Amino acid sequence: MGVGKTTVGQVLAERLGTTFRDTDTDIVTAAGKEISEIFIDEGEPHFRELERQAVRTAVAEHPGVLALGGGAVLDEDTRALLSGRPVVFLEMGVAAAVKRTGLDAPRPLLAVNPRQRWRELMEQRRPLYTEVARAVVSTEDRTPDDVADAVLDVLELKNA
Repeated sequence: MGVGKTTVGQVLAERLGTTFRDTDTDIVTAAGKEISEIFIDEGEPHFRELERQAVRTAVAEHPGVLALGGGAVLDEDTRALLSGRPVVFLEMGVAAAVKRTGLDAPRPLLAVNPRQRWRELMEQRRPLYTEVARAVVSTEDRTPDDVADAVLDVLELKNA
């Protein structure tokens, strides 16, 4: 959360001469409401099902750069779908997360004790992120352009 997936993804798409798509945006568009409202109105399980469908559709339809929501890897089928693809895990520590988001943004999973909950989520998700990722790139103390450079380097697309 707050790592810069959307911003970096847009920079990468521009540099690669392709399009960008964000599955969180797809979910909001399809549901007609913000993710925080989906969590409140229908609950997390319903949101996760929408997320599974959005990722499945996006991977099948979109040939460009794709940003997935931070919890998408919780689904085993999604992890299998991502296997072998050029997935990059953008990471940062809690101090950087606080600096970037203040951990007070409308993020339903961080509603109570955001710093502790962020750490718990990362402990749960980090092994799943690294399972599907071809590479890990830190976003700490880097501009989106610097992160995009690092992603292109680790995917060996620098001269693409």
